[in-house]
Amino acid sequence: MGYIDRIQSDLTAAMKEKDELRLSVLRMVKSALKLKEIDKMRPLDDMESLQVLQTLVKQRKESIEQFTQGGRQDLADKEAKEIKIIEQYLPAAPSDGEMRRAIEEAVSESGADSLKQMGAVVKAARAKLEGKAVDGKALSDKVRERLTEKSAGKP
Repeated sequence: MGYIDRIQSDLTAAMKEKDELRLSVLRMVKSALKLKEIDKMRPLDDMESLQVLQTLVKQRKESIEQFTQGGRQDLADKEAKEIKIIEQYLPAAPSDGEMRRAIEEAVSESGADSLKQMGAVVKAARAKLEGKAVDGKALSDKVRERLTEKSAGKP
């Protein structure tokens, strides 16, 4: 069952349960997926749907940061609840060990030894973690940390 079909069946269940927050989040997710389908002029595959969901989570995280800075904890809490609902449709995030292993493999394969090759390492590591919900910022931070260590002479 594709993402849109699964979301549609959950949306129907949320309507029956009168779960307003879940209902509004699922409607928003479904419309984002449909919009992307219209842009592509074809049905989305699972990886494309996954990217849309990850983008929605990223947007919510940025909103939480802005609301917290603006002193609107109520809105930040609402966004956090929305993230929890969206994350139910994402695959599990890679563990720290999996992420470090992918980064090490990407560094050794690309022969990177300075921050100038960071883009290639991030791209290779992301490819190794395909199918998992990877936080791009966390991945790039870990790659930067590893390449900084390597350029400083640490193995």
